[in-house]
Amino acid sequence: MAREDLYKTLGVDKKATPEEIKKAYRKLARQYHPDRNPDNASAEERFKQVQGAYDVLGDAEKRKQYDRGGLTGIFGGGGPGGSGGAAGGGFGGGAGFPGGGGITDILSDLFGSTPGGSSGRPGGGGPRRTRPEKGRDVETSVQVSFQQAMDGVQVSLTVPTAQTCGTCHGTGAKPGTSPKVCPRCQGRGVEAQGQGVFSISTPCSQCGGGGTIIEDPCATCRGQGSIRTVKKYRVNIPPGVREGSRVRINGKGEASPNGGPPGDLFVLTHVEESAIFERKGDNVEVEVPISFPEAARGAEVEVPTLNGRKKLRVPPGTHSGTVQRLRGEGPPKLGAAGGATHGDIHYRFVIDVPGDLSKEQSDAVDKLSKVMRGDPRARLFKAATPPEADAKGKGEAEG
Repeated sequence: MAREDLYKTLGVDKKATPEEIKKAYRKLARQYHPDRNPDNASAEERFKQVQGAYDVLGDAEKRKQYDRGGLTGIFGGGGPGGSGGAAGGGFGGGAGFPGGGGITDILSDLFGSTPGGSSGRPGGGGPRRTRPEKGRDVETSVQVSFQQAMDGVQVSLTVPTAQTCGTCHGTGAKPGTSPKVCPRCQGRGVEAQGQGVFSISTPCSQCGGGGTIIEDPCATCRGQGSIRTVKKYRVNIPPGVREGSRVRINGKGEASPNGGPPGDLFVLTHVEESAIFERKGDNVEVEVPISFPEAARGAEVEVPTLNGRKKLRVPPGTHSGTVQRLRGEGPPKLGAAGGATHGDIHYRFVIDVPGDLSKEQSDAVDKLSKVMRGDPRARLFKAATPPEADAKGKGEAEG
């Protein structure tokens, strides 16, 4: 490639300053980077050209040699840097750049890390910097009565969990020793296989991805860094929980394996059914039997609430299935400030019909049926008969 082509590749003038060259490279690297152009062979080739051009023009000494007519074999072999990539460049290249950074450092600025770089990500050149992980969450369950679910209750729980080993203090190694850097992955925790300009990383087969191996494990925890134990807690179940509610207790889960925060404890609630109340979302429903006289004439009836009793007015002519609502007397709503917000209680009136009548009751019903004249089903037939058919029937009767 002619020497002018390197400047054209980056889109800069031959007299461009180092800062202008670097700025042009950054722009083109962003545009053609493989991560932003997956499965795009032309973009990949363009990216390699841009990278190779900057490998030369971004280094003051190599640029001087290029401008004097040297490094002409930069893209095809025969020039300094060997016959492979751009003067020893490539994704992991940094040779010839002040401080050993070069393209790798620039790509790290652009994209956070680069394949084969030293940012601590898979394929990096240095030991992996492991971020402290949160401990594992633990879940247990508890059974409470319906009334306890409405009022809230404090329960005792015994939870099997893991805690940091007191002998090795979580290292997993015998006291006096320490984990060693994995010789296979050099502490990176991954093994990388080259695939042209790309690489495929997999967890290290020797250390399992941890980056270290324990040659002399702790006798107490057998190299795990933690031991199984049983902890006892007093947990407050808030008012208003229902079947399947999960109560979260922060920081009561398992300890972190590498100095991070502990996990959380989740308590799954199982609520016993009530003989009276049926949960309906944020509300509860109660079936209230009333007699025929109460339904016909109206009455004041006493009904149960979650915390006692109250009286409701049954209007005259109440039908079976009629529902009355008592606002704000239902279950507390979870998450409401101070538990101040409650659902409602729905009272569904059902006319109570006795199965067996005494003689006195039977006589009373007979008297009532004589007084209650008319056929209550007559309106069904009237509504089902077309007007013209009804008029025709009357005419035939008059004839």
